[in-house]
Amino acid sequence: MSYFSTSIFQSPVQAPVCQLRQWLRVCSKLLPLLALAVSMRIAAQTPLPAVTPTIVPRPPEIAASSYILMDAKTGQILLEENADEALPPASLTKIMTAYILEEEVMSGNLSLDTEVHISEKAWSTQGSKMFVAINSLVRVEDLLRGIIIQSGNDASVAVAEHIAGSEEAFADMMNQYAETLGMSKSKFMNASGLDTEEYYNLMSARDLAILARATIVRHPDFYPLYAEREFTYNDIQQSNRNTLLFRDRNVDGLKTGWTEAAGYCLVASSEREGMRLISVVMGTASEEARAVETQKLMTYGFRYFETHKLYDNGQILTNVPVWSGKQNAVDLGITEEVYVTIPRGQAAAMTATVDVADIIRAPLENGQIMGVVNVVLDNNIYYTGDVMAMQTVEQAGMFKRFIDWLSLFFTNLFSG
Repeated sequence: MSYFSTSIFQSPVQAPVCQLRQWLRVCSKLLPLLALAVSMRIAAQTPLPAVTPTIVPRPPEIAASSYILMDAKTGQILLEENADEALPPASLTKIMTAYILEEEVMSGNLSLDTEVHISEKAWSTQGSKMFVAINSLVRVEDLLRGIIIQSGNDASVAVAEHIAGSEEAFADMMNQYAETLGMSKSKFMNASGLDTEEYYNLMSARDLAILARATIVRHPDFYPLYAEREFTYNDIQQSNRNTLLFRDRNVDGLKTGWTEAAGYCLVASSEREGMRLISVVMGTASEEARAVETQKLMTYGFRYFETHKLYDNGQILTNVPVWSGKQNAVDLGITEEVYVTIPRGQAAAMTATVDVADIIRAPLENGQIMGVVNVVLDNNIYYTGDVMAMQTVEQAGMFKRFIDWLSLFFTNLFSG
């Protein structure tokens, strides 16, 4: 009876046929599940790309006559437009004035407690002021804050006269410093940035970024002054004109400027998660515009790029054979820290190749240049640098040199 239990209407001949039909119906339902399982297994076995490419969109539109965005650590330029055009910098000039004053303190020519006489010319200089009194004596530290925070033209002239004897002679010093720093488009006529009917200073956005980077790197003890929001002198309190200091906790410098010829300008620096950016905007339409356009640059830079530490100081890259030496091999490496600026998240996709001579013979000196290393990402070279011998390898005795010569001879004979 069980043989016919599938259906009370089925004959003994029909029962196997019906069972076959049921089996086929079950299979038809299982096949899609089986196919899905197979596809999932194939997908699991198919390796994913090692690094998901970072999509970097086109840069934002910046409403400025000239602008630039630089990684302060590497000096790499992320964005620029008309960055080499020499334009009136207005009070951005004072970054150089402060830079020279800081250099004078660092060299020991001045101290922060040195008192500076305020001449009639310094006292009567027009424009933004620290409000120093004529014929008074003002400490260098106060004048430095007056230049950086209050953008004091009077403080700038007083410093110029104290250091160089006259503002004209100080302008010559400014030009010499600019040349030393590689600021090829800069020309200084005064210490404050004031425009006159006869002349005005000239600086490019690139030059200003170079100067800002030098200030941050060379003068770390003085740079925090650029983040101070206010300064009171002679019972007059003035706020820093860099409004980004009050909007963005990551912004800690540097300087604003405005004249009719220059428009509204701003050199800013900001640090997030170990990456520091420097931005310069020149010739914007208003105080608000220079802040907004700067924020556009900073947001773009931090979102889509990162500063990556490529090598440590003394890092060994490879080990290569040495012929005719007391040692049979030598380590090759980098003798300085190396940082690069790359699209965010792409560090694992970089490849490095070390190019050295096929045959290296002793003697070798520690630190001797042996070749170059090239680091590539997306077919672009991000770093090229010398690789050095990390040990001294002395020349071996005559017997060892003879054995190595034979080895090389037969190696070249059979490989050729």
